[in-house]
Amino acid sequence: MAEAKKATTKKKTTKAEEAKEAELVVETTPVETVEVTEVVEETTEEKATAKAGKRSAKAVKEAEEKEAKEERKVAAKTDEAEEKPKQAQKPSRSRLERRGKKYREAAKLIDRTKQYSLKEALDLALKTNPAKFAASVELHINLGVDPRHADQNIRGTVVLPAGSGKNVRVAVFADVDDAKKAKDAGADIVGIEEVLAKLDKENIDFDVLIATPTQMAKLGKYARLLGPKGLMPNPKSGTVTPDVAKAVKEAKAGKVEFRVDSTGIVHLSVGKTDFTVAQLLQNAQAVVAGIKAAKPASIKGSYVKTVHLTTTMGPSIPVATTEV
Repeated sequence: MAEAKKATTKKKTTKAEEAKEAELVVETTPVETVEVTEVVEETTEEKATAKAGKRSAKAVKEAEEKEAKEERKVAAKTDEAEEKPKQAQKPSRSRLERRGKKYREAAKLIDRTKQYSLKEALDLALKTNPAKFAASVELHINLGVDPRHADQNIRGTVVLPAGSGKNVRVAVFADVDDAKKAKDAGADIVGIEEVLAKLDKENIDFDVLIATPTQMAKLGKYARLLGPKGLMPNPKSGTVTPDVAKAVKEAKAGKVEFRVDSTGIVHLSVGKTDFTVAQLLQNAQAVVAGIKAAKPASIKGSYVKTVHLTTTMGPSIPVATTEV
C-alpha cells in the first residue's frame, strides 16, 4: 500500500511540473514571435530600398518630393480659381461693327430692305467705293444649280462690250504660220519654243494662253502648272481654236470666262470704278445674258436665287432677281 501511494504521489508531481512547463512556454512564445516579426520587418525594409535605381532611398525621396510639389501646385490653382471673380463677357460685335470707319459710312447709304435695279446698284457701287484706287466692280450671282452634276456645272465665256479695264497679256502656242497671224492680231508671246521656255522655268507672265488643237498634246505635261492657275487651254473657254487671230482679238477686247464655284455662285468682274455707269451697265447686261444662255434644261425651279453687286473693298448691294 505504501508503495502504491508513493507512485500516485510521483505521478501527481509530474503533472504539476508539466503544467508549469506549459505555462512557461506560453509566456515565452509571444516574446519570441515579436522578435521574429521585427526581424522580418527589418529585412523587408532593407529589400525595399536598393543601392541605386528607382528603388534607392534617394530616388524614393525625390519621387515623394515631386508628388508633394504637384499636389501643392494643384491646390494653389484651385485656390486662385476660387478667389478670382468671373469677368463678365462682352457681347460679340457684328461684322459691320468690326469693319473700318470708311466702310461703315459707305454701308449707311445702302438700304438693306430694298432690292435695287441693276442701274441703281451700279450707280450706288461707285458712290460707296472706299478705295482710293480703281477697284473692280464685281457681280455675284447665286444660281439654283448643283455643280456636282455635269449638266449643271455652268460655264461659258462672254465678251465685255466696254472691255474689262485690264491690260491682258496673251500667249499663243502655235506653229510658225499661226504664230505670225496671232502676232499681227496683237498677241504678246507667240511660238512653241518661246512658250515652252517660259513653262520650263515656271515663268507665267501672261494672263491668257491660246493653243491650236494640233499642238495641245505638247502641253499635257504642264497641266499641273497651268490648271490651278486657270490657264490651261480649253475648247469650252475658246482658248483651243484653229482661228488664233480671232481668239487673240476677243481676249484683248475683254473676253472673260465665268464658271460656278462649288456652292453654285458665279463671281465675275464687270469693269472698274473708273468706268462710267453706262459702260458698266453694258458689261453687266452682257454677263447676265451669257449666264441666262447657259441655263441647263434640267433646272425646273428658280434658276437665279440672289444677285449682289459690290466693289473690291466696298459693301455689297442687293439687286432684284427680276433684273437677271
